Amino acid sequence: MKRIYAKEDYCIGCRLCEIYCIFQHSGCDTLVKAFSQKDCLPDPAVRVEEDGAISFALQCRHCDDAPCVAACISGAMTRDPETGAIKHDPDKCIGCWSCVMVCPFGAIQINLEKGKVSSKCDLCGGDVMPACVAHCPNEALVYE
Repeated sequence: MKRIYAKEDYCIGCRLCEIYCIFQHSGCDTLVKAFSQKDCLPDPAVRVEEDGAISFALQCRHCDDAPCVAACISGAMTRDPETGAIKHDPDKCIGCWSCVMVCPFGAIQINLEKGKVSSKCDLCGGDVMPACVAHCPNEALVYE
């Protein structure tokens, strides 16, 4: 299964991965339209972590053993049998955050207002190249 890997030596912290992740999942035709409707934008499933001069993109690694799937008590976290990607069904999520607690990478985001998981990388639904990787100007993200 292909996964997204971060090359922290190449990340410049521009956050274009976050912007294109939001745009990809916004349902809008253009980037301008997506960000002009700020009240309904999805949370990014990739997050840039920074500490001084060091930055890197953090997103789901779609682990082989997937502790989030094992810990999910509602069946909201599942593995796609065709792609192997770990998927999150927000309609099934009950907000227990077990997945958040067991994720070894801290890649699952929570929404305190909704009391549920707010975003998790879905590899852009099986597109050839996830949006974060396709728009990284410094090739700090690779999909292999």
